[in-house]
Amino acid sequence: MAPCIQATNVSLTFRPKNREPVTALREFSIEVATGEFVSIVGPSGCGKSTFLNILLGLLKPDAGETRLNGTQIAGPGQERAMVFQEFGLLPWRTVLANVELGLELKGVAVAARRSRAMELIQMTGLAGFETHYPHELSGGMKQRVGLARALATDPQVLLMDEPFAALDAQTRDLMQAELLQVWDRTKKTVIFVTHSIEEAAYLSDRVLVTSARPGRIKQIIKVQLPRPRDYEMRLSAKFNEIKAEIWNALKEELLGRGAGNGT
Repeated sequence: MAPCIQATNVSLTFRPKNREPVTALREFSIEVATGEFVSIVGPSGCGKSTFLNILLGLLKPDAGETRLNGTQIAGPGQERAMVFQEFGLLPWRTVLANVELGLELKGVAVAARRSRAMELIQMTGLAGFETHYPHELSGGMKQRVGLARALATDPQVLLMDEPFAALDAQTRDLMQAELLQVWDRTKKTVIFVTHSIEEAAYLSDRVLVTSARPGRIKQIIKVQLPRPRDYEMRLSAKFNEIKAEIWNALKEELLGRGAGNGT
């Protein structure tokens, strides 16, 4: 059986006009199983967000290929949805209208899309805020709207690009717990980009540690912790062992001593 997501030797170089080329990814290869939660951790500028945009179909690699359920990814598709750090909500639309957006663009009838949106508003803890506008919401609530909107079209794969990075520490912890509850209900395949080692360890089945630019997979770490997970689990010796393993894989790249650094 083919993996849900497969990337094989993906390489991409940006060639801006009047500037030196920048190789973001070089021979980046991963496989992600259906329903798996995988986080990608690496130094700034190592191509993590670029890779998500390739999976979304917005960028085409120079070499290598990406596949979804065995079929080559050639462009955007409703099987994949992105949740961004910047929320990306339309300020003139209410919470309900923002959540409905993807369904509206697909031509789903008003009653059906309203029913689906209300279901997700309930699931993501937004009940009672359907008629509020983005400027009336906290950062955590805006991110809940973004998650509900991404889930509305029932994608198989959620691509999440540092979705909680702009939140305060307490709200971030709350959103992590809520994301795990949503994931447990929906069993979506998730690829989650983060700079937080603790966040990656807490959320994931596996953590992929990347090299400094050009990005490649340096090490894959299995997070062998039981689910469901709670905050108290972060105090366990096993959790801290996993965090240390991720850090040890990452620190050479952060300090500029990785084997592939500077190439």
